[in-house]
Amino acid sequence: MIKEVIVVEGRDDEQIVKKALDADVIQTHGYAYGKVLIEKLKVLERTRGIIIFTDPDYVGKKIRKDLGEKIPNAKHAFLPRGKAIKGDDIGVENASADDVRKAIAKAKPQVKDFEPTFKKEDLIKYGLTGKKNSKVLREKLAAKLNIDYGNGKQFLNILNSFQISREDLERALEEIKL
Repeated sequence: MIKEVIVVEGRDDEQIVKKALDADVIQTHGYAYGKVLIEKLKVLERTRGIIIFTDPDYVGKKIRKDLGEKIPNAKHAFLPRGKAIKGDDIGVENASADDVRKAIAKAKPQVKDFEPTFKKEDLIKYGLTGKKNSKVLREKLAAKLNIDYGNGKQFLNILNSFQISREDLERALEEIKL
């Protein structure tokens, strides 16, 4: 049984999470949630903890950002887009049970006030921006580190806010370049 309550967007997401794990799951019902859900999640965060597990699309990122701001101690679980696609549909509900278990197991908190480990120069040095294949490299690295994907500026913030160490970044880069 997973201690934390897992927050997903919809019914199909809840079904795949419950199929993969013995866990309590709450749906946001898309972006239409209100203050009642937020207050419930705040109580759950204090008593059990929550893991935000939204779709790797625009709406999912928007929900994650909003919930993360309102519930700053929440953990975040990420599913790479490639593991969440079925036809032209992108969502947690398309993932395998194994991929769901792996994503939840690697959930981590996002820190708001941090001393940056990485700077723009580091992204250039590692080829994560400014090169023809930088986007693909960021996507692969995000999947390997189990963090969100973004453009160069966003990715810099993601690396720092999830407190990815230089050693972990370099190790992951070596593994994905093989």
